[in-house]
Amino acid sequence: MADGIEEPTPLDLHQAAGLVGAYCAIERRLFELTGSSATGPEMAPDVQVYLDALSAEHAWHAELWADRLPVVSGIDAQALVVIPAPAREVLDEVATGGPVETLAGLFRVVLPRLIVSYAHHQAAASSASEPPTLRALRLILRDEVEALVAGEALVQRLLGTSEAVAAAGRTVIGLETRLAEAGVVPGLVPWPGRRA
Repeated sequence: MADGIEEPTPLDLHQAAGLVGAYCAIERRLFELTGSSATGPEMAPDVQVYLDALSAEHAWHAELWADRLPVVSGIDAQALVVIPAPAREVLDEVATGGPVETLAGLFRVVLPRLIVSYAHHQAAASSASEPPTLRALRLILRDEVEALVAGEALVQRLLGTSEAVAAAGRTVIGLETRLAEAGVVPGLVPWPGRRA
């Protein structure tokens, strides 16, 4: 058990395609979210610069996933590019917060859970039949872990008051509760065959 959860079951073509479509949609939404947050007047200029660079990274991740969508008769690849409902709700909530809430939601809930989803998928992917997917996962995971470390440093800079600490805590608890109640464990994207 690499991630403390039971071993992921192998994926068939349709299940793998569904996950790739969800990843593509989430990365597109993160591109929008970090890009719009970077232009928010409440964000410090250096945070805006970082979020703008992160936005471009998420756009590239979305392209990588779009390239991995299947080109197979009977599968409408573009119809797969949908954010699962619990993740969509979480991302929408993160997008509407102030700087503390947005950054805490992004770097303490969304990215950690997305990393777990990617790692879970990496553990289940077949090295014989899915080398391009495994390569995309390796590249994107590296970027997401680096973003998580840099983002957590930004969050901590904002936690200079008890009010800011409380706001960050409320955000994390609210988002994690929403995902747990939806049955999204592990990660941000429900694993095929699990309730969510």
